[in-house]
Amino acid sequence: MTQQAKKPLAVAIMGPTASGKTAAALAIARQIPSEIISVDSALVYRGMDIGTAKPTREERAAAPHHLIDIIDPLDSYSVAQFRNDTLRLVDEITARGKLPLLVGGTMLYFKGLADGLDDLPGADPALRAELEEDAAREGWPAMHARLAQQDPATAARLAPNDAQRIQRALEIIALSGKPMSELLALREKTELPFELLSFALEPSDRAVLHERIAQRFDLMLKETEDGDLITEVEQLRRRGDLHPGLPSMRCVGYRQAWEYLDGTIDFKTMRETGIIATRQLAKRQLTWLRSMPERVVIDCLKPDAAGTMLAAINTWGQTPGV
Repeated sequence: MTQQAKKPLAVAIMGPTASGKTAAALAIARQIPSEIISVDSALVYRGMDIGTAKPTREERAAAPHHLIDIIDPLDSYSVAQFRNDTLRLVDEITARGKLPLLVGGTMLYFKGLADGLDDLPGADPALRAELEEDAAREGWPAMHARLAQQDPATAARLAPNDAQRIQRALEIIALSGKPMSELLALREKTELPFELLSFALEPSDRAVLHERIAQRFDLMLKETEDGDLITEVEQLRRRGDLHPGLPSMRCVGYRQAWEYLDGTIDFKTMRETGIIATRQLAKRQLTWLRSMPERVVIDCLKPDAAGTMLAAINTWGQTPGV
C-alpha cells in the first residue's frame, strides 16, 4: 500500500444491463478478497429474482453480497437510503480488510453516492395526487412532454413512461419554481471517505449488446426448475397487495409480464415490448455514463474486461494485500 494513501479504496463497476458486471466482479473477487455491494434498484426487492437477473446462489456464495433482498416489493428504497447503507458497508468491508466492489447499473445511485444528497423539496401528497390525476387523463408520455417544456435536461434522461421520476421532477418544479436540473447543479459535491475507482463496461458495438439483451430476456421466459418470469409475476400478483403503479412492479420485464397476465397484450407482444424496454434502459444507462468523466471505460465485449480492471486496481496500489 502506498504511503501517501490516506483513504481506503472502493471500486465501482458500472454499465448497462447485460454488460457482464456481475461476472467481472466475481472474477476480481477470485483474485482480491472482496465483498460486493449491489447498486441496483431492482435487486433490493425480495421475491423478484428471475426478472431482475439476480446473482445465482452459486455466485452469491462465491463472494459476500450486500443490498440484495432487503425490502418487500410493496415498499420503496430511496437514493438517500442507498447512500447511507453504502457508506456504512464500505466502512465495514474495509475494516475487514477486503475490497468493496460497488456493482450495478442504477446510475442515480452512483451519482447520489458520489455527489451527495440534495436539498430538493420534500414530497407533497396533495400535489402528487393531482399529478396522478393528470396522468390518468393524459398519460405519462404527455406528462413527460410537459416536463420537457419546463425542464428539458431532466426530461432528456427519463423515459416517457418513467412515472415515478417524471412525477417527482414535476413536483419539484411546482414546489420550488425551479427545474430539478438547476437545483441539482447548485449542490456542493461532497467528499467521500474513500477513494472510488470507477470502471464503466460499455459496448464497442451496441448491436451485440442488444442481442445479449434479447437472449437474456428469452432465458427469463424459459421454464426452469426455478420457474420463469411469468410464473414469478403470477406469484407476486397472487399476494393481492401489489399493483402496477408500485416502483417494484414498474421494473422492466415485470410491467410487461403484468400486462400479459392482465390479458391486455399477447405473449409475442409482451416479449417484444420487454426486449425494447430493456434496450431503452441500456440506452439511458449509457447516457448517464457519458456524464461521468472520471470513469475508466472498458469494452464489455472484449474477453478479459476483468483482467483490465485488475491491472488498474493493482496499479492503484491500495487494495488489501497489494
